[in-house]
Amino acid sequence: MDMEGNKRVFQRLSGGPSTASDSRHHPQQQQQQKVCFHWRAGKCTRHPCPFLHRELPAPAQPLSNGGAPKRFAEDSGSQFLRRGPKFTGGSNTWGRVHGSNAVAKKTEKLCNYWVQGNCTYGDKCRYLHSWSLGDCFDMLTQLEGHQKVVTGIAFPSGSGNLYTGSKDETLRVWDCQSGQCAGVINLGGEIGCMISEGPWVFVGLPNLVKAYNTQSNADLSLNGPVGQVYAMVVGNGLLFAGIQDGSILAWKFNAATNGFEPAASLSGHTLGVVSLVVGANRLYSGSMDNSIRVWNLETLQCMQILTDHTSVVMSVLCWDQFLLSCSLDKTIKVWVASDSGNLEVTYTHNEEHGVLHLCGMHDSEVKPVLMCSCNDNCVRAYDLPSFAERGKIFAKNEIRAIEVGPGGLFFTGDGTGQVRVWKWRDSP
Repeated sequence: MDMEGNKRVFQRLSGGPSTASDSRHHPQQQQQQKVCFHWRAGKCTRHPCPFLHRELPAPAQPLSNGGAPKRFAEDSGSQFLRRGPKFTGGSNTWGRVHGSNAVAKKTEKLCNYWVQGNCTYGDKCRYLHSWSLGDCFDMLTQLEGHQKVVTGIAFPSGSGNLYTGSKDETLRVWDCQSGQCAGVINLGGEIGCMISEGPWVFVGLPNLVKAYNTQSNADLSLNGPVGQVYAMVVGNGLLFAGIQDGSILAWKFNAATNGFEPAASLSGHTLGVVSLVVGANRLYSGSMDNSIRVWNLETLQCMQILTDHTSVVMSVLCWDQFLLSCSLDKTIKVWVASDSGNLEVTYTHNEEHGVLHLCGMHDSEVKPVLMCSCNDNCVRAYDLPSFAERGKIFAKNEIRAIEVGPGGLFFTGDGTGQVRVWKWRDSP
C-alpha cells in the first residue's frame, strides 16, 4: 500500500520541552516543578508559560531485569494473526489440555487495599500484591498522562515513538528511548480507536478519521463517517472504518494527490460496527447488533452473516484457518469453514464475565498466545488452541486496548488512562 504523504510539517507532535537554561532564569519554577495543566490537555497558549511543558521524570528504575533503561523496541516485529481462515477443515483440538477438556483456572485475587496503597498486611497479605499473575511476562514501566480510558495504542514501523489515544480527546506521543511524553495533541473529540499501518497512524474520531504519516509529517482528515469511528483495519489497499451508524467506509490512497479518496460504503449492520479484522481475502466485522458479517475483499459484497452470539460482538481475530470472536455474552467462539465454505462454530470458550477485546501474540518460544480482556478488569493469557491459562494481568479498570510490539513487548491501556509496557520472559 503506497502511502507517501505530503511534506506539511506536523509541528503539533513537539511538546516544547523546557531546558536547563529555562530553570536558571526562573528559579521559582525550578522549585515548584509543576507541569502545565493546559499543556497536558494540548491547549496551552501562554508564551512563555511559568510551568513545565514536559512530564516530570519518573523515579529511576530499570525497564528490564538487571539492565539499564532501553527503548521499547530495536526493530519492527512481524504482525501476528494476519492469515485468517483458509476455508479448510481440521481436527478439533480446541480446549484440550493434556488429552482432556479441562481448562486451567486460577482463583487468585488482587488485594483491593494494595491497589489503593494502604494494605497493612504487607507480605503476609493473603491476596496478590502484583499487577500480574504467572511467570511468563513482566511489567517494565507505566506511562501516566491520560485522564480517561485508553482506546487505542499504535507502534508505527520505523518510528521511535509510541502513540496512545483516549476518550480524554488527546493523542499522546511517547519517546521510546526515555519513556517520557514527547507531545500531546488535543483532537477535540473522543478517540474511539487507533491503528498503525507502516508509517501511518490512523485515529478514529466522531465523524472523522485523522491520518498522520510519521515519516513525511503528513496530516490528513478523512471525512464521511456519521458518528463515532469505533474500529479500523487495512486490507487489499483499502482503509476500512467501522462507524456508529452501522456502516463500514473504505478509502484508497491516491499517490498523485497524496490523499485518501472514498472508495466504498458497506451497509448491512443495523447498529454500530465495533470490530474489524482482515484475513484470507475476507473482511470480518463485529457489531452491536450481535452479528458478524463476512465480506469479500475483492467485490466488497457480504458473503455470510454469523448470528451465534447473543450480545455485542466486541472483537474479532484471525489465527491460522480459524476466526475467533468474543462478546459481552461471556463467550469466545472459534469458527472454521465447513465443506461448503461457510463458517461454523467449532468450539465455544466460556468466561465468567463479558469479553471486551482479543489480541494475539507469540511468547518467548514463539508459541501462539491469546490475550483476552474481560470486564472484571483482568486480561487472561491463554495458550492456543488448548485455552490453558498462562497468566493474568490486573488493572484498576477495564483494559480496552492491547497492542503487540517487537522483541516480546506488548502494551495495555485501561479505563483509568494508564498505559503499561510488558515483556515476555525468556524461556526458563
